[in-house]
Amino acid sequence: MGVPQVVIVGRPNVGKSSLFNWLTGKRLAVVDDRSGVTRDRMTFLLNAGERYFELVDTGGMGVVDEDDLTAHIEAQIEKAIDSAALILFVVDTRTGPTPLDAEVARRLRKVQAPVLLVANKTDAMSLDVHTNEFHKLGQPAMLPVSVHQNRGKEELLGMIIERLPADLGDAPPPDAVMKLAIVGRRNTGKSTFTNTLAQAERMIVSEVAGTTRDSVDVRFELDGKAFIAIDTPGVKRTKSLANDMEFYSLHRAQRSIRRADVVLIFFDCAQPLSRVDKQLTDYVAENYKPCVFVVNKWDLYQGKVSAEDWVKYLHETFRSMKYVPIAFITGQTGKNVKALLNHAQMLYKQSTARISTGELNRLLRWALEKNEPPIYKNRRPKIFYAAQVGAQPPTIVLFCSEPAAISADYKRYLLTTFRDHLPFSEVPIKLYLRPAHEGDAGKELRKERRRLRDDAIEAGRTEAGEAYADEEGFADDDFEDGKFETDDFDDGDWTADDAGGELVGDDAPPADPSQPPTTNPFDAEWRGLDDDEE
Repeated sequence: MGVPQVVIVGRPNVGKSSLFNWLTGKRLAVVDDRSGVTRDRMTFLLNAGERYFELVDTGGMGVVDEDDLTAHIEAQIEKAIDSAALILFVVDTRTGPTPLDAEVARRLRKVQAPVLLVANKTDAMSLDVHTNEFHKLGQPAMLPVSVHQNRGKEELLGMIIERLPADLGDAPPPDAVMKLAIVGRRNTGKSTFTNTLAQAERMIVSEVAGTTRDSVDVRFELDGKAFIAIDTPGVKRTKSLANDMEFYSLHRAQRSIRRADVVLIFFDCAQPLSRVDKQLTDYVAENYKPCVFVVNKWDLYQGKVSAEDWVKYLHETFRSMKYVPIAFITGQTGKNVKALLNHAQMLYKQSTARISTGELNRLLRWALEKNEPPIYKNRRPKIFYAAQVGAQPPTIVLFCSEPAAISADYKRYLLTTFRDHLPFSEVPIKLYLRPAHEGDAGKELRKERRRLRDDAIEAGRTEAGEAYADEEGFADDDFEDGKFETDDFDDGDWTADDAGGELVGDDAPPADPSQPPTTNPFDAEWRGLDDDEE
């Protein structure tokens, strides 16, 4: 069964967004003293009393929007009310009933869903008597609460659970397989793209710059899998932020990047790249997030400039991110959107991939033989071994004689080598250098082999106490007296078995045995499609 929606409604400035953040326990909605801050519907899945429901925040009913978006905001409120299983009608105890409260009550009388009147800003019990004035609004069920004083939260959740439909909310919806953050500067088509994914008018779309103010999670499905698209406010230069609301919008966009699995960075094909684009891309890179450069509105510019020219333009602008795939789409019509989502899933798989210590060190040895580290202070630094210690992002630690002696250029060379020959071709790799002595390598690798042997014993692939050669070819005699030899990782011949899979076609090993095979299953270059993708 589905998850019921509990919708928060009321006139402007009664604390609806504050109530939303209070119940969710997170700072999700932008809260400001100005009226009309909330425009789009915000949702959050809550679990209370072994029941699940989706809490929905809406804009203020009767608001006069400064950007002439009142009709759009009202349409979003109506859609939320139509899908509600329960409505929380929020009023302000300190101001008492107003004509606009009465108008909201009149509109809610036509709604079939039950309504719970929530008298917010009732900061003390002495103010409870003033809530009696709201009975004239015609809502029998009422609860005084105070977000500021943290008063009445458990009672409110209890009354919500009591009023939920009995046949809904017993089980959570399926977990999303991936979170996509949709970021970019203003008016690049992010909200239009989000509506295309949701196949509904989920976000307000207009020509007004800065229409979206909150980062909004939108759940959608593709090929039977659930995803979450995070539509974010358009980014401005920090020194151009006009007020607190724009400041909070920027920080919520940055937080959305940090919690996303893959980031889609949107560009308007009719606009040149700006400093804002560079700052935003730098922030994505600093957080080591897999990303796609998305050139949107391609139907408006196709034929005026080639895709190859745009690819060259992006590569020249973001020189350190040439590994990032580039997509050309039309968000409004859905052209190439499915291909983009499929490739985003591929990036997510790359970011979660893990490789064995043996495979990594065989490649490291080849890279060192091909190009040794440059001499530093009359000595050539040594890199003893490497290990992948994490994923999302792939994190590799190099143990070397002197980390400071490894130059930035040589680090880039190693990262390029790893990206070319490991399943991380289009995602950022985090690289650490740690000091170590040559004898330490054998100790660390023996720990890795023992871990693999314990896993094999637990899985029943080998017996405890018997000689063990693991899947990477480490055997009991590979380590002698705590010493480690690089020959332990290479028998001189590269085979498909060394890569852990069959190599065919363009992925087959080169004829020169001194060259490593391409073991990367994701290395097919993808630059978006100009034809419609079904």
